[in-house]
Amino acid sequence: MRYVSTRGDQTERRFCAILLEGLAPDGGLYLPTHYPQVDDATLTRWRGLYGNGQAGGYADLAFEILSLYIDDIPADDLRALVRKTYTKAVYGSDAIVPVRRLAGDLHIQALSNGPTLAFKDMAMQLLGHLFEYELARRGETLNILGATSGDTGSAAEYAMRGKRGVRVFMLSPHGRMSPFQQAQMFSLQDANIHNIAIDGVFDDCQDIVKAVSNDLAFKRAQKIGTVNSINWARLLAQVVYYFAGYFQVTTTNDQKVSFAVPSGNFGNVCAGHVARLMGLPIARLVVATNENDVLDEFFRTGRYRVRGSAETHETSSPSMDISKASNFERFAFDLLGRDGARVARLFGPALVQDGGFQLDADDTARIAGFGFASGRSTHADRLATIRQCWADHQDMVDTHTADGLKVAREHLQPGVPMLVLETALPAKFAATIEEALGRPPLRPAGLDGIEALPKRFIRMPVDVAQVQAYVARHCAD
Repeated sequence: MRYVSTRGDQTERRFCAILLEGLAPDGGLYLPTHYPQVDDATLTRWRGLYGNGQAGGYADLAFEILSLYIDDIPADDLRALVRKTYTKAVYGSDAIVPVRRLAGDLHIQALSNGPTLAFKDMAMQLLGHLFEYELARRGETLNILGATSGDTGSAAEYAMRGKRGVRVFMLSPHGRMSPFQQAQMFSLQDANIHNIAIDGVFDDCQDIVKAVSNDLAFKRAQKIGTVNSINWARLLAQVVYYFAGYFQVTTTNDQKVSFAVPSGNFGNVCAGHVARLMGLPIARLVVATNENDVLDEFFRTGRYRVRGSAETHETSSPSMDISKASNFERFAFDLLGRDGARVARLFGPALVQDGGFQLDADDTARIAGFGFASGRSTHADRLATIRQCWADHQDMVDTHTADGLKVAREHLQPGVPMLVLETALPAKFAATIEEALGRPPLRPAGLDGIEALPKRFIRMPVDVAQVQAYVARHCAD
């Protein structure tokens, strides 16, 4: 398997090269030259491996899927890394991503039982092991630069803390995460973890990461890599739970399912797009946004309209307060027939200057063939959904999962199971849960008082040069 850039650089690279690189040299994102096709016999074999959640089944399924895309790590080593990652001890159940039925064909797939209570753990825990393995194999070090709107940061830091040969520099929008999310990151005292609070919104943080990654001389001198979902390895790991969810709610391979995915940066649902193109029988991929509805607008109109900081709303589902979705470029590459030159024109420097782009009628018509639907949820919708889910099912969901549930109900099809991907546990968003239910959220043991722990971070303006100087200074330590 080889990988190429979405922006036209056809230099083919192997998995371990792009694992440590992040963005391609031309500023594009990496995708495989082709998506391996999964036939009925393979689906049947994988269904038997997973066994609807038997011990070790998820790790075995993950190995099968990952090995289709990774051929430069010996199979025994890859299997060992996967088995070390996906354990009951870390995720709380043999199923790893158990599905629970709410009513009729509506289900929730639990992705948030890892160390930081968010779905990002599903990929980030594996990424930590992959980084440590490959760096040791090469005798090298890596300095990870990332941006977070809430959950990526803590998931990355918990996965990388104490890892040999790795430093983490995580940018977050100052004052825009929940107190719990902030405490998870800023309370870490590990010497290899650095938190940088930026006076802006998530998109400003993400732009800084991309600017640094596009400074090839600095990137190479400081050995910069990334753990954001622009890193293909992270997105690849997320493909696995779409198959695991499918096997839990079906008995035969001729059945279709739909997935509703709360999405801001398009990484989570892009993994579903990959699974669908591999042959997983997905009827619909339902993209659920909050008030920052750039993705919903696109899937309704073919218009991709990026917003500036002033137009990016601060909401009660803050991890989706994003108005420029990095992974959307990967879908556009497939939608536009893998025309890298055209993708480079659309997503290059002119993207922000032009305020986005409008697809023509033919390209817009092709969107339907990829199975996408979309919808939007507001704060009032969030509160109503949390209340209804608790009253009807005694099931407490977080604000982002509530967005997914609200939009999922709008796209139910008779006889087609709809799996809402749970993105976090409600403990991370206590203020909104209390507003909705008049009571605090359930909190896992050991996390009481996390907000009161000492915090370690530095605050900076939206300034690429200052971030580069800070990184360079600490890389020299």
